[in-house]
Parts: sequence; C-alpha cells; structure tokens
Amino acid sequence: MKTPVLVYVCILLAMIFWGFSFVWSSIALETLQPFSVLVVRLVIATPLLFLFAFFSGRLQKIGKQDFLPLFLLALFEPFLYFIGETYGLKETTPTVTSVVIATIPLFVPVAAWIFLRDRISIMNFIGIFLSVGGVVVISADKAFILSFSGLMLLLLAVFSAVAYTVTLKKLADKYNAWTLVAYQNLIGIILFLPLFLVFDHNHISISDFKINTIYSLLLLAIFGSSLAFVFFAYSVRHLGVNRSSVFGNLIPVLTAVFAYFVVSEPISWQKILGIIIVVSGVLLSQLKLRQS
Repeated sequence: MKTPVLVYVCILLAMIFWGFSFVWSSIALETLQPFSVLVVRLVIATPLLFLFAFFSGRLQKIGKQDFLPLFLLALFEPFLYFIGETYGLKETTPTVTSVVIATIPLFVPVAAWIFLRDRISIMNFIGIFLSVGGVVVISADKAFILSFSGLMLLLLAVFSAVAYTVTLKKLADKYNAWTLVAYQNLIGIILFLPLFLVFDHNHISISDFKINTIYSLLLLAIFGSSLAFVFFAYSVRHLGVNRSSVFGNLIPVLTAVFAYFVVSEPISWQKILGIIIVVSGVLLSQLKLRQS
C-alpha cells in the first residue's frame, strides 16, 4: 500500500517549521534567556492546541495506563532534548551539533527493533547512512570543536530524540496528534517552570518583549511547538519511526537554503554536494522493498 502524499507533505512541513525555529529562536534569545523562551512559547501554544482540539472534536481522553508514557514523551522532548542540545551547543559549535544530532536516525532503528520489533531493509539503512554523510559534507568546511561535556550533552539530546520517537509511535497508534501534542506541551510547561523560576525569573522584564521578540515567540509557539510536532506525530503514525526520523537530516539542508535567501549566506559547491547526498539518502530511506 502506497503512503499518501499528505503524509510526506506533513513531515516536510514539520522539518521546514523546525528549520525556521532556529532563526526565530535566535531572535528571541537576543532579549530573553533560554528557559524564558521555552516557557513563553509553550504557554502560548498549549491553550491554542487544547482549544482547537476541543472545538474540532479531536481532544481525546487519556487512559490511566498511558499517563506514564505521556509523561515520558514530554520528558524526552521538549525537556531533556532542549537541555542537551542548548547547553551542548554552548560547549561546542553549531557545526558539531548538527553532525551529532544527525546521528539520531542511526540509533532509531536499533531502538525500534528492541522496543517495537520493527525491521528495516538494507536499502533503507543505506539511505539513513547516506543522509548522515551528507550532513557531514555540508558541515566539513567548518572547525570541529568538541569537549567531553559537550559531547555528553549532545548525546543526551540524541538519546532523548530516539526515546521520544519510539514512545510517540506507541501513543500515536492510540491517540491523534492534536491530543498528544497538547498534553505534551502542558507537561512541558510543568517541567520547565521550576528551571525558569530558578535561572531566568530574575532576568526577565516587560522591556525584554520587543516587537521582534513577540513576533518570534508567536511563530515559535504556532509553528515550532504546535504544528511541527502535530505533523511529525501524524507522520510517525503512518510512516513508522525509521522512515520518519531520517527526515530530520533535511533540517541542515533547509537551514542552508534559508540562510542563502534570507541573509545572503553563500552556498559553496561543497554544501551543494552535501545537500544532494542528504536528499538522495532521504529518498532511498523511503523505498519499501519486499523483505525475505
């Protein structure tokens, strides 16, 4: 059975929204601290998700047996993933961060086989490796600076993303994407709030909310914390964890393209080659060959 085009449209939109999130976050972080940005965007996104889900008839009741998996979903992402990626980035460079994060699709099939008994074809695995190689090519013209603590933090982000995707697949087979993301964000607020009160509360004021900051927070809330996760959850349900996760390696590609058009950052032949390799790898990873 062929995968509907709508599924691929959704996951591509999710990657585009997450790709733009780096730009929006950088603007918001000019005046706000990291936990402030997370809490505010979640506080905006969560009521919108619940209201839409309720009035559209999509809000489902969570069974008691799924309270713990749902808590773990939010714990893995956005909570642990954000901490690992954000503070890992402070210990290293964006280049190294993108390469380490690109290894997520390599670990997802292992976790999927252990916890979901999912199998992956040789062609799919070649596609995943190829996409990771493309990210390395895109990033290879920049300096690689990596400390042990930075590596551990980035690996925390990788582990969290893998665990999130596997947990999401289990829940997505029972609940729709709007319900899952609404509750995920609500739990995320509860998890981030103590950190916000400890680290950021004394460093935030009304004057920090400039027009560009507010605009970026709204975009992050609507597209980064809401629609991107909804579209990704929908895609995981229909594509599975292995074929969905590899699309994450399109984010450095999209970032390079956005940077070219938005801030006129040049695209070298090396980047073009890396982009071609990543796209080829993603396409290969989507081939569904009959397994013996």
